[in-house]
Amino acid sequence: MEDVLKIGNKEFHSRFILGSGKFDLDLINAAVQNAGAEIITLALRRVNSFTGNILEHIPKGVTLLPNTSGARNAEEAVKIAKLAREAGCGEFIKIEVIHDSKYLLPDNYETAKACEMLAKEGFTPLPYMYPDLYAARDMKNAGAAAIMPLAAPIGSNKGLATKEFIRILIEEIDLPIIVDAGIGRPSQACEAMEMGAAAVMANTAIATAGNIVQMAEAFKNAINAGRAAYLSGLGRVLDKASASSPLTGFIND
Repeated sequence: MEDVLKIGNKEFHSRFILGSGKFDLDLINAAVQNAGAEIITLALRRVNSFTGNILEHIPKGVTLLPNTSGARNAEEAVKIAKLAREAGCGEFIKIEVIHDSKYLLPDNYETAKACEMLAKEGFTPLPYMYPDLYAARDMKNAGAAAIMPLAAPIGSNKGLATKEFIRILIEEIDLPIIVDAGIGRPSQACEAMEMGAAAVMANTAIATAGNIVQMAEAFKNAINAGRAAYLSGLGRVLDKASASSPLTGFIND
């Protein structure tokens, strides 16, 4: 059976999502051409500042996922989302509500409020959140199409610091769980997919790599490998050694 990622009313074959916060045309090209990304995030301020660049260099068929970066509460997030839709970015919206300038952690309460407000306005909300089961349930009930928990502080490349909390969301929330923020290595993306994450979003790890093209392809391969391992069913884990071959039937001298 074909393995597709369903978000809202759209289907995707790639489970790699490019974050374009560190905007660079080489990054866009590498992620689309070498990693096959079918979803690219962008902040509204970049649409306004780089209309001649960013929108022209995102191939047709790639879904734009504008975010509400800069919003400090639900009302500001809704305003930014509406501006993004008017700018031609479509109905998909990544909700970011952050008023903490030191750690850049999302405000789950305001994010859930924004999710409900935007769903009623006909948007397809994908809330970026700190992985908390109760907040994720609230966002699902508010109309979220997917949940995007952070793996580590944004831009840190620290990896799956919130691994066990993300695992709970994967087990308990019947929506695509897209691991977002903090993934620094392909191996970490692979591990997230092995856990059952629906997709991984990466930006800094690729944008700051020595070779962007090779790193984009490495992320693609890691995400595909992790997804295949999850679908195959990972082998058991034992506390003691277990011989892979039987310890009987040896050849006698």
